[in-house]
Amino acid sequence: MAAPLMEKLSESLGSPEPAVRLILSVLVGYPCALLYRRFFFHQPPTVIHLYHAISGLSLAAFNFGTQLYHSALCVLVQFLMMRLMGRTITTVLASFMFQMTYLLSGYYYTATEEYDIKWTMPQCVLALKLIGLSFDYYDGGQEPSKLNEEQKKSALANVPSLLEVIGFSYFYGGFLVGPQFTLRSYQRLVKGELTDCPGQPPNSVIPAMKRFSLGLLCLVIYAIFSPHYPDSYYLTDEYDAQPFWYRCVFILLWAKVILYKYVSCWVIAEGVCILSGLGYNGLGQNGEYQWDACANMKVWTFETTPLFTGTIASFNINTNAWVARHVFKRLKFLGNKLLSQVTALAFLAIWHGTHSGYLLCFSMEFIIVNVERQAQALVRDSPLLTRLANSSLYPLIYLVQQFIHWLFMGYPLVPFCLFTYDKWLRVYSSIYFCGHIFFFTLYLGIPYLRKVLVPRKERSEKKED
Repeated sequence: MAAPLMEKLSESLGSPEPAVRLILSVLVGYPCALLYRRFFFHQPPTVIHLYHAISGLSLAAFNFGTQLYHSALCVLVQFLMMRLMGRTITTVLASFMFQMTYLLSGYYYTATEEYDIKWTMPQCVLALKLIGLSFDYYDGGQEPSKLNEEQKKSALANVPSLLEVIGFSYFYGGFLVGPQFTLRSYQRLVKGELTDCPGQPPNSVIPAMKRFSLGLLCLVIYAIFSPHYPDSYYLTDEYDAQPFWYRCVFILLWAKVILYKYVSCWVIAEGVCILSGLGYNGLGQNGEYQWDACANMKVWTFETTPLFTGTIASFNINTNAWVARHVFKRLKFLGNKLLSQVTALAFLAIWHGTHSGYLLCFSMEFIIVNVERQAQALVRDSPLLTRLANSSLYPLIYLVQQFIHWLFMGYPLVPFCLFTYDKWLRVYSSIYFCGHIFFFTLYLGIPYLRKVLVPRKERSEKKED
């Protein structure tokens, strides 16, 4: 009965059935959170874990049918590794190897040349969650003096039960599309600690509805404009026949539109977390309660920043924070920040999938970010460029920055969305590898510009630093 109904609904909406099931499942998180607030907030932890487990598993079954066994198996294996191996580095390494191997195997056996919504989509979210759980479990057995503040906050003092791990893994606010959160945060939610009204459900309905409304707006924007900017257009003779400037502007506009697919899901899912209380983040500096503990997007920054680093910092925040906490910072023993950064980006590329496009995308992110930092340092150290940046011409400079910013944000997104070598190479060839040339020229040119635009004294001080 449900299958024909979903087929009719997807046909009427003009969207693939898996996409319709996904967005409905994210939206169902709101009534699930309301039920939790109304009937389960004051219940014992066992009942709450059971509610979260059943609701999350139901959503998994609705989307992926019997293939939910993949996630269930990984949760069970993770629990057994922690119980049998204890708080050891072996547990962390075994968890990392098993979860990533299982995920990559899933990518390998299910991969196509299109973006498909299948069991590997929530599996990549779950893999990070379970690997992070092993780190937090390990940290709970270390001396507090050896841990930084982040690690102390998420370290697990007690051994979690199987039901607790299942409830944490399948929590309806984060199982399908994220965000990432720690077991400690989930435990505080279950204990009723994540509220601005001690002993009562949080006053988070209005903040949740604000995120829901914003997410719905982003979804509408994507639904209206995405048919005009399909990925497939890149591979047509019509695109190849367009003038060079048109092909570049298409990349810019396509990038803006395509990212709303992710923005809408993340912001709507954040609203679910806020409604349940998981988004509670205490009092801010202005004395008002904050609900951004699960924020995966800073939408205003995302829309207004003229910087590549600004966009990266405002997009998929929790995943980036997870990688910073569990990959980048854990590699401190290497004694090389650049090597740690490269390793973290390589991990992100592999975590996304096995296609060459992911590796190229994050390789270009590394280059773009480092070139931008050099350019910012040049503007900061050059009196002439500093005056120009603070002059009345800045509105014009801002517009130029935004054009360059979104053109070359879209540039690495091409391989990310087209996946395979033959597709992204065709697009890059059609625009003469302009992004590669642009950033390679900047990389080589900025040191020479420093000699011309930065006073000798400033250059000498920088060398001493």
